[in-house]
Amino acid sequence: MQERRLAEIPADQWNDVSVDITPRDGVLSYLQHSFPVQLYEPFTDGEGNLSSRPVHDEEGNPVVNREAVRRRDDMIERLAALPPVPGALDQIVQHFGTEMVAEVTGRSRRVVPKKADDGSIRFAVENRPASAALHETDAFQSDVKRILVFSEAGGTGRSYHADLGAVNQRRRVHYLLEAGWKADAAIQGFGRTNRTNQKQPPLFRPVSTDVKAQKRFISTIARRLDSLGAITRGQRQTGGQNMFRPEDNLESWYARDALRQLYVLLARGKIEGCSLARFEAATGLSLLDSDGGLKDELPGINVFLNRMLALTVAMQNLLFEAFEGLLTARIEQAQASGSYEVGLETLQAESFRIVGRAPIYTHPGTGAQTALLTIERKDRLTPLSLADALAQAETSGAKLLVNGKTGKAAIQRRARSVTDDDGAIFPRVRLVWPLTDSVIPAEMLVASQWEEADRPTFSAAWSAELDSLPSHETSTLHMVSGLLLPIWKLLPDESTRVYRLQSDDGERIIGRRVSPAWAARIANDDGPVRLSGEDAMAMLMSGESSLMLAQNQKLQRVRAMNDWRIELTGFNDLGVERLKSMGLISEIVSWKLKLYVPTGAVGVGVLEGLLDRFPIERVQARQAA
Repeated sequence: MQERRLAEIPADQWNDVSVDITPRDGVLSYLQHSFPVQLYEPFTDGEGNLSSRPVHDEEGNPVVNREAVRRRDDMIERLAALPPVPGALDQIVQHFGTEMVAEVTGRSRRVVPKKADDGSIRFAVENRPASAALHETDAFQSDVKRILVFSEAGGTGRSYHADLGAVNQRRRVHYLLEAGWKADAAIQGFGRTNRTNQKQPPLFRPVSTDVKAQKRFISTIARRLDSLGAITRGQRQTGGQNMFRPEDNLESWYARDALRQLYVLLARGKIEGCSLARFEAATGLSLLDSDGGLKDELPGINVFLNRMLALTVAMQNLLFEAFEGLLTARIEQAQASGSYEVGLETLQAESFRIVGRAPIYTHPGTGAQTALLTIERKDRLTPLSLADALAQAETSGAKLLVNGKTGKAAIQRRARSVTDDDGAIFPRVRLVWPLTDSVIPAEMLVASQWEEADRPTFSAAWSAELDSLPSHETSTLHMVSGLLLPIWKLLPDESTRVYRLQSDDGERIIGRRVSPAWAARIANDDGPVRLSGEDAMAMLMSGESSLMLAQNQKLQRVRAMNDWRIELTGFNDLGVERLKSMGLISEIVSWKLKLYVPTGAVGVGVLEGLLDRFPIERVQARQAA
């Protein structure tokens, strides 16, 4: 487009040009010749059916509708008056200047800004020699130019990473713009800034618009990078660099299941705003067989995504909203159950200290051992500051909340709604606290003690919680490490996740993480479980296990009044007073008596007394490790 525009400008005017490379002429020409302006008149055929037909004059020439002509000319005038929008590459070069931007593309000419003596800016045509790419690469790697722009033509055979032998060893922030159809080319482009012998890896930033169908391109790249990570030491992050969320891969098994459910909802008429007939007419896809039931072979995910490109933006948003709601619900269910496969994960913390090592298997041939490791994990707490919290509250739809009972503060933000298998949509909100956030149903928030607060009240509550937080948090995890294959089937099947970490002593550990319940049973040789009050409290508050006590009683973590509490169930009504005298707290919830173990400073002592009176019979895992 640029070359065609420059060909229309005399060479002696290239020192001061104004080049419009937008598709303005194509759009306006289309409107001029394709906008319907012919006049139509109604008529009734011989069978009494009312219809319309074009009007012609006495000489057979078509008669135009003056109102249609006026509307066409008004639209052409409005579009012709719009200022030209430069291409992305020209915007970057013209904004930052050629002295800051190194361009490695296939362009032999470009329009660049020139500053006159009086300070004014004009645009001139600059010729670029064949060796420009080499010089621009050297300028970027030598830290002469801070910004590098390269295209597919400049993404082959060159390296732009933070090489230890280069002057510019800053961290690269790699923006993927206009990914296009070729996922392989995008992955190859990523590889230009992420190579061996680099001081630090790059930070990848894929750029996308809010047009839903563009996810078709991003999804393909996400799937290819996931595949790349699957064959690179089994580590997903190696390929994807954590750029994409699980729901960004629209070609996974979760997405295929969600798409089939979307077809079911369309056939049942459960998608509001899009009937089955409208969907089939807009996409050209057929979902029903001759008997009126769903076809056995429904259109695949790739076909569905490609057809989305032909729909209007409003229709794309409507269908993708339902599709993503189904997909998000499935992924969240898989993650909550621990069945979502993420490959080999590297655990990060301030400190890992091995406090226990118990051999559980010795190979008879080689003598190699399998050990149950108890690891003390120490994480530095990085709470959300008050300034950042107030900045988040400035976003659209955010509210400042304070709990009327606990006095804690939270930020209410928007969250994606989920869709169940019957097509019902459940609105949700996201609550942000100083250390974490959570997505809850909107109806649950209405029934809670959270109330909207003004800025001073919120700030006081948020600051008070920040002051009460410790600098670090200590927890315990259990891993089975060493020779795993011979006893793989003997390990708990609650989760097959494999983790790796490095202890403070420099020991590198790769193994399967197991639940505290399984570790406690193995450590006690399958006999009665013995836990201290502190260990039992930590195990319960983690939510990973529940304790089965004597006389069919059970201790487990529950959510009550928007706070985590430890509830005792299965108690006898005759022993309520004795349990209350031991320190348990009684409350009436929905006309039913509840007993809770305090979670504050006195909670450990109360729990120890309870366990002395009612010993632990079994530790039961509640979720995957």
